[in-house]
Amino acid sequence: MEDRLLEVLERFGRQRMLLVGDFMLDRYLYGDAERISPESPVPVLRVVQREARLGGAGSVAANLAALGAARIAAFGILGNDEAGRQVLSMMADLGIDTAGMVQVDGRTTTCKTRVVGLAQRRHRQQMLRIDEEGGDGLAGDAVSQLHGRILAAVQPDAFDAVLVGDYDKGMITGAFLEPLIAQARRARIPVLVDPAAVEDYSRYAGAWLLTPNRAELLKGCGKQAGDLEGIVTAARTLLATLHLNWLVVTLDREGAVLVGPESVEPVPSRPRDVYDNAGAGEAVLAMLGMALSAGASPLEAVHLATVAGGLEVEKFGAAPVGLDEVTCDLLNELRRRGRKIVDEPRLEALLARHRRVGKTIVFTNGCFDLLHLGHVDLLRFCKQHGDIVVVGLNSDKSVQMNKGPSRPVLKQEERAHLLESIEYVDYVVIFDTVDPHKLIEKVRPDILVKGQDYAGGWVCGREFVESYGGRVLLAPLRSGYSTTGLIRRVEGNG
Repeated sequence: MEDRLLEVLERFGRQRMLLVGDFMLDRYLYGDAERISPESPVPVLRVVQREARLGGAGSVAANLAALGAARIAAFGILGNDEAGRQVLSMMADLGIDTAGMVQVDGRTTTCKTRVVGLAQRRHRQQMLRIDEEGGDGLAGDAVSQLHGRILAAVQPDAFDAVLVGDYDKGMITGAFLEPLIAQARRARIPVLVDPAAVEDYSRYAGAWLLTPNRAELLKGCGKQAGDLEGIVTAARTLLATLHLNWLVVTLDREGAVLVGPESVEPVPSRPRDVYDNAGAGEAVLAMLGMALSAGASPLEAVHLATVAGGLEVEKFGAAPVGLDEVTCDLLNELRRRGRKIVDEPRLEALLARHRRVGKTIVFTNGCFDLLHLGHVDLLRFCKQHGDIVVVGLNSDKSVQMNKGPSRPVLKQEERAHLLESIEYVDYVVIFDTVDPHKLIEKVRPDILVKGQDYAGGWVCGREFVESYGGRVLLAPLRSGYSTTGLIRRVEGNG
């Protein structure tokens, strides 16, 4: 599955997204909270840092930008105030088209200020949230003006998907969405909605896909049972009554479940160190839109969305999840599952993905017959000098050519699996030639590593690696350790 998901990610960069919703500003005040006020028993926060991030539908926009969307057109209503202007400025800095945004006098842009205490200047703990919002501006001309801009934009071949982020601030209603969804269907553009925590889901009728979390789904259906059976029953009720194509229910640590009229696909999530759930829904919606527009199946899109949501909860606050992060996570998962032994074509494809996300490739090679501490030291040295360590392993045939007919002691499959189990190794590739020069040309490492016993001697591949700016490093050797020496000790001759 990870291979297919990586192929989908490689098609990111051409997607055109139309985003509608409630745009907000998230502000953070960080400070040392090391004493109690003498005036009353409350902590005193000495502010040391201020930060602003896009919130609400703005967080979806930030995630789309981080995932490499070619065009993001934002449509929403902001107050004509300092916070509204800051939201527009931040989106413009990300290359987001804000021509569809409407600013209204007398309306307060929703702004959420989180007061965060720092213990020992490192550990973040949210102490208080202050919300500012409301005022006039959602009736009459503002909504009509926004609606007109959206309907004019939703035309065939103009966008790949319409994303709706509803936070129940009054703008997203049935009357607002019905003509938008109808026009999008005529234009063959899927509408994906992250619904609000409301009891009546009728406003979303006709959407292509909804992405509620467990609590939102049960509230929208008036159900109580939160187990998988209850969730599937509630989801199918919504599919039928609202004429939806798909429903993706996020389930926190349990991942998600994709429900269609005739299918149920649970999508587990690997365990994460959850820091903060804020922003997970926005990361999921953005990834679903991008993946589906890149040709992923609904199930593949949900797998990717689960990865994006999982990465988001490891961050503090609503911070966008980038394409590089998702790619690295999938590549790491491949290695965690022990799929380190690869052939040359697959290795080239994997290393191309690692390079695209800026990883440093290290290469070393050898027989690695009867692993010993010297081998471990060499591999540790490789990992200390780069991100991805590739080990070229001499095949049985090439070992015999180099060492004689009595070697290797262990067959190539055994040696490869032993190397695979070492944490410093990322990939193992077996080669048949006397020397690894052809393999080095395919790997094209940033760093080539050999032992210090090659100091002053010929290092295979040195000229090639240095020709494009790569480096050759000689690893220190642990005295008294060699495979030949081990064999002699076993035979009683050493």
